[in-house]
Amino acid sequence: MVSSTTGLPAQFDPNTGQNVRWVTELGTSTYSTPAIARGRVFVGTNNGNPRNPAHRGDRGVMFCLDEADGRFHWQLLVPKIPHDPYQDCPGVGITSTAVIEDDRVYIVSNRGEVLCLDFHGMINGNTGPFRDEARFLAWRGSDPVPLCDTDADIVWCYDMRHEVGIRTHDSANVSVLLHGDFLYTSTPNGVDRTHRHIPSPEAPGLIVLDRHTGRLLAQDDTGVGARIFHSTFSSPSLGEVDGRTLVFYGGADGLVYCFEALRKAPQPGEISTLRLVWQFDCDPNAPRERIEQYQGNREISPSSIIAPPVFHQGRVYVVAGGDPWHGKRQAWIQCIDPSGTGDITSTGKIWSYPLHPHSTSTPAVQDGLVFITDFSGTIHCLDAATGKPHWTQQTKDEIWSSPLVADNKLYVGTRGGELWVFDASATRQVIHLARFNRPITASPVAANGTLYVTTSNRLYAFAAGP
Repeated sequence: MVSSTTGLPAQFDPNTGQNVRWVTELGTSTYSTPAIARGRVFVGTNNGNPRNPAHRGDRGVMFCLDEADGRFHWQLLVPKIPHDPYQDCPGVGITSTAVIEDDRVYIVSNRGEVLCLDFHGMINGNTGPFRDEARFLAWRGSDPVPLCDTDADIVWCYDMRHEVGIRTHDSANVSVLLHGDFLYTSTPNGVDRTHRHIPSPEAPGLIVLDRHTGRLLAQDDTGVGARIFHSTFSSPSLGEVDGRTLVFYGGADGLVYCFEALRKAPQPGEISTLRLVWQFDCDPNAPRERIEQYQGNREISPSSIIAPPVFHQGRVYVVAGGDPWHGKRQAWIQCIDPSGTGDITSTGKIWSYPLHPHSTSTPAVQDGLVFITDFSGTIHCLDAATGKPHWTQQTKDEIWSSPLVADNKLYVGTRGGELWVFDASATRQVIHLARFNRPITASPVAANGTLYVTTSNRLYAFAAGP
């Protein structure tokens, strides 16, 4: 949530057109944060505004748009999981943020599939090895739909529901981490519709795939699947600590796990076990036994981790207590020393700062400052070394998205459709407040002198100048 791009507009207005470079229609419900690469913008949404009349109905969608003018190039369409809305929430599309490298785009679908896509879509042909896109696009039991140039070209597909036995809940709200030839992803495993039973307790929490083929290479053995309170939301992150490359993973049981990064692929047919370095309990006083009995208990219950851990300058920043629907009404951002081993719950905590009542925000950390938001609508600026607050700002509405620091500015969007702009410093200074006519749930991002703001139904590109 920190960008090095400069020249971003300090002021803009989606209603008058001030500094609006372009705007394009998305679906009707958008949670995915855009990714910009090589002249293209990738963003997940739903199918509330179909681009292809042949594909109507509730689906997960990812658009590939032109960075220069927002022009539509191609789309990935994913039919919903049938029969059980608790596995694939109606109206919610693809929430994953795309990862792009070379001619490949990696994303997690609403059905829990890790997909590798051709950057150019189907316009340059069906490159394979996956060639069954026509059937992939069709609803179960329906005839395959003829492909066209505006369809996605799937290179390979790894279905976590069938391959490692997960049971998605609500949606697959995770994104991948790419490191060398290895693709890390949390498995969006969760409870069933009763919220009191875990259908897949034996499923792994974190897996590693070969980025070229989609082959399963490694997985964790923490047993986190048996301790899920609601669902898995947090995506993995990575950092270098004392010469070691480590992967950080926020478990569905409220613990942060740290693994050694995979160094080499196992032999064909073998699956490695990720080496656990340490674990940190974000809520050590929470109940750990018979947790199903705490469903609906908003005072005493386990805590969830929704945002990914953030590694910066030898420290890990993580938000716990992020689930607005399940668990206690209590949350924190915690700063962890990642240099230890074993259980570092007591020895690894540097500081903790309370948030209220929940937070799904990824911290933005820069120049000794931590910016974080919570569901009370409060924006917090903290000292990165001590966790002491420099300032807070109360907004009118809940904040689901994460703050962005770019060009010495802090950008924060709210569910009420406000986009706040501050000076990214230890002194509170509001630079601008823009108002949109729809909620902002995805996080703002910046690239190549342009600020991208996603509302529930539109993507705006703001740039300074005419």
